[in-house]
Amino acid sequence: MKLHEQPPAPTLARKLGDIAHVSGLAVRLAKLSGAGGRLPEWLMAVAIERGAKHYERQFDPGLPPDNPAISDEEIGIALCLEEHPYDLDRLRIAAQLLSSSRVDASRLCRLAVQERCEPVFLHIADLAAKYDSDQEPWATLRRKLPRRSVPRTDALPHWTRVVSHTGMTREGGPETHWLRRDE
Repeated sequence: MKLHEQPPAPTLARKLGDIAHVSGLAVRLAKLSGAGGRLPEWLMAVAIERGAKHYERQFDPGLPPDNPAISDEEIGIALCLEEHPYDLDRLRIAAQLLSSSRVDASRLCRLAVQERCEPVFLHIADLAAKYDSDQEPWATLRRKLPRRSVPRTDALPHWTRVVSHTGMTREGGPETHWLRRDE
């Protein structure tokens, strides 16, 4: 098979057994950011710049700069849209970016329902409950976000991918900490 004959990468929706929602938010952010068809890459770069430092990497310097008019909640939701090609890094980056007391949990709930991201955000919120049960916005999402099931959840991040897990240290045994946003 030649490179130009390769099938497109499956979307997150396909991996979850769900039907992709065409997102008005994605269309708006693609225009507002100036990223156009490079929106997924731009979202990752901006989220890392805003505090998801655990996933720091190099991005094309030709990407448009951050746009402060776009909220953290919108960036986080847009990273988790089911219409994007499947890439777990986007979900993990969103989890760290949104692990902040500065995030408006009510707005995040509303956007998650609007953009059909409830299964992704509830999965992340349920993982967060095991390591920091009171942490916002995840505690609010567990209480207020309606559960919408999808046929498969094995395509969502494993708990080990959203925490920092140390080995044995001088202070004692291993410790596991939820990856919070660097602020």
